[in-house]
Amino acid sequence: MENQKVLDIKGTAEGEDKEERQMLSNFKNYAFVLDGVPCASMEGLLQSLKTKNIKLQKEICLRSGMAAKRSFEKKWQNVRWKLTGILYWQGKAMRRGSDEYQHFLDRAYDALYTNGDFVKALIRAKGRTLTHGVGKHDTRKTVLTEYEFLSRIEKYRERALREL
Repeated sequence: MENQKVLDIKGTAEGEDKEERQMLSNFKNYAFVLDGVPCASMEGLLQSLKTKNIKLQKEICLRSGMAAKRSFEKKWQNVRWKLTGILYWQGKAMRRGSDEYQHFLDRAYDALYTNGDFVKALIRAKGRTLTHGVGKHDTRKTVLTEYEFLSRIEKYRERALREL
């Protein structure tokens, strides 16, 4: 039997604990607004960073789940950012490995935290060790590493629990 103290976050989880494992996933439809741009999910926002086309970026921000994840599957944008290390937000280029990008991620999670359902999910995860078994570690292969993801989720969970 799986340890109930561990929550392995996965957007495409299956089984009886599916809802529990998906509740903090970037795939989850937790709407928020960042810099005036409506986002349906964190995954939509993250995938949108792969294009410098502002109109397309706004369209991708409105996606969630696998629709967001597959926005650039097998397309040039998915290769280009990996080769250049450049991501974009509203026409402005950011180096993937920069402090500027980390500050952008902080602002994105600040915006996500305004969604009450996301905050409730953070509170429901109280006392659980959070993991992300499908997460990647190499910043050249993912726009959000396992560490970047989990450290922010844990930070906002602590905040939500303090604000109870």
